[in-house]
Amino acid sequence: MRLIKKLIFAVLAILAILTGLMFVINNPEQVSINLVFFQLPEFSLGVWMVSIFVLGALIGFALSTMFVLMLKTRLGSARRKIASTQKELDQLRVSSLKDAV
Repeated sequence: MRLIKKLIFAVLAILAILTGLMFVINNPEQVSINLVFFQLPEFSLGVWMVSIFVLGALIGFALSTMFVLMLKTRLGSARRKIASTQKELDQLRVSSLKDAV
């Protein structure tokens, strides 16, 4: 199963790289991007498109990783609270059985 996952990932990565290369090859027009207060240098339209796509993917990955870490932290806290509550409940059950005898 792990081999199939790696194979699918490799095929998708190769397809993404080939798609990026096709964008760069088929969009050779030189453009300069003006960001109101800052002007970026001239590169081909394909390079800008691929660069922005990669930047967006990296930002998305970073944000989703932060979200997952936050959820894992909350899950760990909830598990510790449940364990503490379960321990307290077990102690109360034992003490109530001792009082009944």
